[in-house]
Amino acid sequence: MAKTVLKGGLVIDPANKIEQVADVLIEDGKIARIEANIDCEATEDMEVIDVSGKVVAPGLVDIHAHLRDPGFPEREDFKSSTRCAAMGGYTTLIAMPNTDPVCDHPVVAEYVISKGNRVGIVNILPFGAITKGQKGQELAPFVELVEAGCVAFSDDGQPVTNSGLMREALIKAKALNKVLAVHCEDRTITGDGIINDGEVSRRLGLKGIPYTSEAVMVARDILLAEETGGQVHICHVGCARSVELIREGKKRGIAVSGEVIPAYLNNTDEDLQTLDARFKIKPPFGSKKDQEALKEGLVDGTIEVIATDHAPYNIVDKKDFFTAPFGLIALETSLSVVLTEMVHSGLLSMSEAIAKMSYNPAKLIGLDKGTLGIGKDADIVVIDPDLEWQVNVNESESKSRNCPQHGRWLKGKAVLTMVAGKKVMQDGKILV
Repeated sequence: MAKTVLKGGLVIDPANKIEQVADVLIEDGKIARIEANIDCEATEDMEVIDVSGKVVAPGLVDIHAHLRDPGFPEREDFKSSTRCAAMGGYTTLIAMPNTDPVCDHPVVAEYVISKGNRVGIVNILPFGAITKGQKGQELAPFVELVEAGCVAFSDDGQPVTNSGLMREALIKAKALNKVLAVHCEDRTITGDGIINDGEVSRRLGLKGIPYTSEAVMVARDILLAEETGGQVHICHVGCARSVELIREGKKRGIAVSGEVIPAYLNNTDEDLQTLDARFKIKPPFGSKKDQEALKEGLVDGTIEVIATDHAPYNIVDKKDFFTAPFGLIALETSLSVVLTEMVHSGLLSMSEAIAKMSYNPAKLIGLDKGTLGIGKDADIVVIDPDLEWQVNVNESESKSRNCPQHGRWLKGKAVLTMVAGKKVMQDGKILV
């Protein structure tokens, strides 16, 4: 019987309201005991790892990751994306469906699960598309996709512009007790804008994207969720008005949730002045006011989830700012950005931050992850909260290099990642 003891760390498990210095015993890939001073010594069948001064937490769960398989192996694949995940403390990834072919058919979902978990080193589960081909014209076969293993539905990257179809999707998803994770954008407002509409866009003479491009669709989807009773999750919330709308919706008892991507916490549209395509994302980086609103939303609970929106594009794709696609890579840096911007600043406790990156996203989609409960899978991240490090994208496990954190110093880092009790990353090195 394979055993591991993580000894002397600060164990934080928000799901079970645990925050104490303790040892964690892992047996056959499961959490067996969490107690102070477990009597143990290293043997052939028992590994003892000293984690004193570190935080032991549930493995992080990312419900917004573009893994690019099938269809775009030059950008990312299951091997490279899961190595990124392990480096960043993530043990479960929910793959967005904007692949080629789109995950709108059970065969594609089965492919993602089968190949993803054969090739990858962390858990992978798929989103099913809301509409066939993500074209916004006809609903995908929800029942069949759920039976094939899809955990929720999304057309992320594409807004569902047909309100009647979105309403129908909410009704059908509710019947299956599933969430719709939506990309809120009115492209008749976005037009050919490429950065946030504001002082910076005017200074640079660039066409801006008004905040209403996002907020109008957020308002619509909240209203549709109210009327249908369906559950809507707003992906990559980017502006202050959207935070306000979600807050108002929650107060009215509507089943709406939202996520912030960590890059919004330490980037604003001011970073676009160099026209570096690493900072070209959608929704675009907003103003300092938008950033403050996003942080406030995390603090007061309006925003329950932190997700990465890891969206790799290779160097050629991102070479020219004006023609480059929107997107960034973030799996390796997200935890560190959150610790730097939210925890070390005193805005969130360590437990609150961990909840938003593990238990909350898992709970939202009905996944039995993000907890250190006895008998649960030993998906674990050990964090050195005080480790200061400089991001060097050239050392990334990703096939792509579109990282807006490159060159920055961050404080706090995953130093050990375990999946089902197996070490997959330790001290910055992939072990499998």
